[in-house]
Amino acid sequence: MLSKFIPDLYAQSIYTIDFGALKRRGVTAIIVDLDNTLVESTRPDATPRLIEWLNEIKKMGFQVIIVSNNTKTRVSKFAVPLNIPFIHTAKKPLTQAFRKALEKLGTRIEETVVIGDQLLTDVLGGNRMGLYTILVVPVSDVEGIFTRLNRRIERLVFRWMKKRGLLSWEEGN
Repeated sequence: MLSKFIPDLYAQSIYTIDFGALKRRGVTAIIVDLDNTLVESTRPDATPRLIEWLNEIKKMGFQVIIVSNNTKTRVSKFAVPLNIPFIHTAKKPLTQAFRKALEKLGTRIEETVVIGDQLLTDVLGGNRMGLYTILVVPVSDVEGIFTRLNRRIERLVFRWMKKRGLLSWEEGN
């Protein structure tokens, strides 16, 4: 069961992911978390750097959808100006929102990656669906109470993975 917490790839941020390599693997779509993956949970809109990143990956032919556990108000205010489809109140790690995202994108599991900052929501949910999962370092330390609780559990999972030689990176928590 704990193997479902292991991401396929770990990156310092969305900006350090090799999207060319993903493209060569046949990936055409990205399911991405919002808060602490794309921007801080307190930031209402996209940064210029994020807008540039979104434009670049779209030029490369990737489709992008935001799948967030946050509210419709939060996610729509962020995604609509960027013309990015979204799913709010996703209830990750349940798989329903990931299935809905695949349907909206019109892609198959093997063509789609999940990028997020949490093992217990993004990675676990994506792995439960059989999606390729990428864990990124959170962009901020400012987090809600449920995320703080998740981070404590994540540290235990990271220790378990490290003891078994399952970490291919140095985890900083």
